[in-house]
Amino acid sequence: MRFKKIDLKSQKLLAWILAGSSMLAFSSRILADESESQTEEVSDEKNPEDPTKVVTRLGAGYNGEFTINGSFGIDKARMISGFVNSDASEWRLGGSWLFEKGIVNFNFKKNQYDSGGSSINYNVGTFIPLKVFGIEPCGWQIFPNFGLNYTEGDILSVSEMQSPGTPVLVPIDSKGVYLGAFALRPINDKWTFMCGTGGSYGSGDTTNIYAGTGVSFRVTTKQSLNLFYSVSESSDFGGRNTLGVNYKYEF
Repeated sequence: MRFKKIDLKSQKLLAWILAGSSMLAFSSRILADESESQTEEVSDEKNPEDPTKVVTRLGAGYNGEFTINGSFGIDKARMISGFVNSDASEWRLGGSWLFEKGIVNFNFKKNQYDSGGSSINYNVGTFIPLKVFGIEPCGWQIFPNFGLNYTEGDILSVSEMQSPGTPVLVPIDSKGVYLGAFALRPINDKWTFMCGTGGSYGSGDTTNIYAGTGVSFRVTTKQSLNLFYSVSESSDFGGRNTLGVNYKYEF
């Protein structure tokens, strides 16, 4: 899928500065003292696709455009993470805090749509691994997630004030909640099947639903590769589907 470029030079510069800063952080982590080896051992116990995994890593992918993503583990419990695509029309910056029964995440991200609309989304929520409660049916690791979000942006609409059929961008904003689940099913030491689904509801009767599925391959103890396909439908921004491949290296 190709996304339309937008003329936001300052936003593009900010996004690439964030990506560059992350790379510098990763380099510093490699040269850091080996005293954090205990943190790495705890993190290595989890699957590379586990959404509660606090880890320092760098990744690159392709979903119609080239992308860069990464995270930096501040300590055993806290992490910052980010993502940006090749023209900076889409990006994400966030953080996580791991607790005994789950992980709390906050993110703000920019999305660009084929319709010409765009949005900035802010959310805070949590993943709770049912495994900590002894629930792991048939080897499935299930992570319910829920939280609060706020979205502001522009949607493409047909103008009634101008010439009939003339499309214009109309500003919107919505406050709401989201609920979903992500699941992993390790097939063996190398392969993992994954899937997820969920939805959100906000003010103004705005809705969004999504679903996705994919597979992950652990190349080595530090490297992994995944393929994931997702579809979504938004009452404001329309439908969207994405097929992406992503490589990740853990430090």
